[in-house]
Amino acid sequence: MATIVQAVRMALHYGETHLGVTDIFGEDVGPPLGGVFTATQGLRTAWNSPLDERGIVGTAMGIAYAGGRPVCEIQFCDYAFNTFDLLKIAGNQRWASAGNFEMPIVLMTPSGSGIRGSLYHSHSFESWASRLAGWKIVMPSNALDAYGLMLSAIVDPNPVMVLLPKALLRVKGDVLLPGEPADAEELSRMIDAPVGDRSTWQPQWPELKEHFVSIGEGTLVREGSAATVVSYGRTLPLCVQAADELKAAHGFHFDVIDLRSIFPYDWPMISRSLTKTGRLLIVNEDTEVTNFGEHLLRRAIDDHFYDLLANPRLLMGKHLPGIGLNQVYETNSVPQLSDIQTSMRNLAEERV
Repeated sequence: MATIVQAVRMALHYGETHLGVTDIFGEDVGPPLGGVFTATQGLRTAWNSPLDERGIVGTAMGIAYAGGRPVCEIQFCDYAFNTFDLLKIAGNQRWASAGNFEMPIVLMTPSGSGIRGSLYHSHSFESWASRLAGWKIVMPSNALDAYGLMLSAIVDPNPVMVLLPKALLRVKGDVLLPGEPADAEELSRMIDAPVGDRSTWQPQWPELKEHFVSIGEGTLVREGSAATVVSYGRTLPLCVQAADELKAAHGFHFDVIDLRSIFPYDWPMISRSLTKTGRLLIVNEDTEVTNFGEHLLRRAIDDHFYDLLANPRLLMGKHLPGIGLNQVYETNSVPQLSDIQTSMRNLAEERV
């Protein structure tokens, strides 16, 4: 089974081969490294940009204006803060032209904690990104969704930001991508560059096929009536694990929704679930205070005030300037499995 980073690489290969991708670029994206997480190894259209996030976004806009279809990477989302003005401009161009000028940019960037990256490699970006009107924002939590969301992002005429949960990039999926060989070691031999000299290495791509995950559609990964749990990215597998363990230990059955898209998001799915359960927990690792989950919480109260059986809750990261390098600091800064289990159980047990 492919990992998320392998799935992204195969999606980009499919994109440059079949979907008209003209340029894949960013810091260390081209040979010989192929990206700090190896997401762009072996890609025909990949090239290295200067270490300039504003230049990367501006170049992507220029390529798109000229009729190209670029995929650019900001090496870590922490480095995107110095280019907010250009992100804002990229988001409003199609709207400002009444749809006459498309802006088919894909911007991918790793987001979140989980690798002990300390202050400058551990930010979460989805709450900031959700305020960029005109952008679509997605965050997969497994390899198949990473592949499908990337393909959908590539063909979209609007700018799309693909946030990749860096803690999950090496996690293998449990479903084969269309065209992926069943043997994980065979896949690695085909598409993973060797350590050391790569000057003569060429990938042997499998016969990949289309698989589009619609932007704006969530997925129900566990089903129950005790409460609705909404998450995405790194915390989604933890919510699934917590739901399974609470089911086995205490008989609680939870609806667990993988949002997959931050904007547009699948409010109908959340609404249906909340109508059924009457209880809501939103889990992410972005910092509190204007957290994206607060928007969902507000909408849940607006639309389902009389359906709620308990106070809706949001479990999120602490409002800190950054995450420390020490593993204890990181663990205590963002939700972990035990935090999620406690929040889910307390919500399910709260008396009406």
